[in-house]
Amino acid sequence: MKTIRDINLKNKTVLVRVDYNVPLKDGAITDDLRIRASLPTLEFLRKKGANKIILISHLGRPEGKDKSLSLQPVAKSLNKLIPNVTFIDDVSGPDVESAVEKLKNGAILLLENLRFYPGEEANSDDFIREIIDSTGADVYVQDGFAVIHRAHASTDAVKNHLPVYAGLLLEKEIQNLNSAIQNPKSPVLLIIGGAKVEDKQPLIEKFTNIADQIVVGGKIAADGYQAKHHKIYVAEDFDENAEGQKLDVGPISTAKIANFITDAQTIIWNGLLGYAEDPTYATASTITAELIGENDHATTIICGGDTTGFVETLMRDHPNLHYSLVSTGGGAALEFLLGKPLSGIEALQK
Repeated sequence: MKTIRDINLKNKTVLVRVDYNVPLKDGAITDDLRIRASLPTLEFLRKKGANKIILISHLGRPEGKDKSLSLQPVAKSLNKLIPNVTFIDDVSGPDVESAVEKLKNGAILLLENLRFYPGEEANSDDFIREIIDSTGADVYVQDGFAVIHRAHASTDAVKNHLPVYAGLLLEKEIQNLNSAIQNPKSPVLLIIGGAKVEDKQPLIEKFTNIADQIVVGGKIAADGYQAKHHKIYVAEDFDENAEGQKLDVGPISTAKIANFITDAQTIIWNGLLGYAEDPTYATASTITAELIGENDHATTIICGGDTTGFVETLMRDHPNLHYSLVSTGGGAALEFLLGKPLSGIEALQK
């Protein structure tokens, strides 16, 4: 895979596909994980002498130009983390050309939400060509891991017009996920939670050939998941509410999961173990997150939007916790672990 380590970036104008699909509430960013995750790539580009850096991303699922999903708040947040960031509310045309022309050496310009334009999801050659022509880009950097499985203009069609290189975030995601599939240190532990068994069953089946132990918790277990392999442990007790709903894995099962974590050398966790939105039912997930974060001899991978958000929040109060990878990709990480072909990665092959 070609990465930004393989190219001379001196005086280049670099177009970077980032993933700034951040959660918003009343116009404010509630979790800036994906913004912070892009910083190593941006700092590397500057250090290696990139002249101008233009960022493109999507945010949400707008139907047309929805001002509530503009990337302008993201630009403001990014500018607090790394200096010299500006924003323009378009992706191509004379205004973009002018904004790029005004950029100082090493400055960053964030363009508007790609999904305001139908050409992005239509994987349009013309759409991405207009962006490239307007920005004067010499090189394309793919660093949006969470969209790498989409055949969109910014992940697929772009390869027809510019050389494509992986950014440092994408490289980190792929290296860690690869290590869990191709050559994992044993014992390998897969922890599965969440609510939709149809989403998780393919991963469980795949890892019966890889993992030494698989744990199933969350609503999947509470609904009576039936293990079909001796490697699979299904949570056996639960904490219930007044109505008898099983909303968290109970103490007997949590203790067994803790033992699995302590022994493991490779841990992949996808899906919360209880209804963790309510702190009353976040006990099993909290204990699991803390034990994984304290297991400093293992490769530890956290994936899935709810799970990564939960772990990120916990890390703010417990900075001693450490994970090999808190993935920015939900569906992309699952598809990668399942070995499915991903359009954006195919565009990076040497």
